[in-house]
Amino acid sequence: MRWLAWMRRPWLHFIVLGLVLFNLQLWLFPEPRPVVGPLNEARIEALEQQWFTSTGRPPSTQQLERIVAAELDRDMLFLKALELEVHLYDNVVYQRLLRNMNFLQLAEGKTDEALYREALEMRLHLGDEVVKRRLIQIMEQLLLSRNPPASPSETELAAEFSRRKTELREPVRYSIEHLYFTREREAEIDSVAATIAQEKLSAAAARKMSSPFLPGYVFSRQTPDQLARHFGAAFVMNLEAAVPQAGQWVGPVRSTYGQHYVFVSALEPERDTTLEEVRAQLQRDLESQAHSAALQAAITELRNDYEVRI
Repeated sequence: MRWLAWMRRPWLHFIVLGLVLFNLQLWLFPEPRPVVGPLNEARIEALEQQWFTSTGRPPSTQQLERIVAAELDRDMLFLKALELEVHLYDNVVYQRLLRNMNFLQLAEGKTDEALYREALEMRLHLGDEVVKRRLIQIMEQLLLSRNPPASPSETELAAEFSRRKTELREPVRYSIEHLYFTREREAEIDSVAATIAQEKLSAAAARKMSSPFLPGYVFSRQTPDQLARHFGAAFVMNLEAAVPQAGQWVGPVRSTYGQHYVFVSALEPERDTTLEEVRAQLQRDLESQAHSAALQAAITELRNDYEVRI
């Protein structure tokens, strides 16, 4: 048969043998993967200092390992962006390099395009943190575009709402007006309270008998945390201990600043929220979680193309 005659030809044997040897070589001796890391001591110390600055304490061993791993991932994404030549097509990088060349006073008599090419030849894009952050951001977008996270379903939203129902409770809200008395005037509070009761004064009318208070005098629908930002935590504790009722005066209530005579104009008790009230928040949270998970999965897969050295 003709195909058997073709099979017996020596040149065909050489081609088949060459292909087998070529693939065997690739399998036994694969191309070396690009190397990422390890970080030098100076960079690790800088990462430790950044952590200490933001938290006020040095990182634990486990925390430092995670910090270093995240930094190596950033280096890997940056390297991948350079391999794809993303920096050659991004206007932010273009403008940043022109700015750097102007800062170095190398722009005189040159066009923007000539400056840009010179900046690339000087490899300024490799040492600029702004350029690095930009390229990493683009790579993250590219990775997510290949496998975008799905939007949360109604079932997922309902499950998240059920799981976080206690956390999502609407806190008590106070609408108050107050009179403020400095420590030097605290002895006047009883007489002022008596005058208010006798003349049936409103909080606004009685305000002239109090001391100035820079944060203000009227606070509407404030949570305990919000009130604490204005008056301090002690004020909130003392106000709650007085068991305030809407439409009544409470006091004196001590804060970190002095004493307050407080009129509670309205009080909304703590309550459970509905799914519709917190839907937008849950949607954002779940989308953020899905975004992070999808990006981490893509980065994990990308690590297979590199030799990452811790």
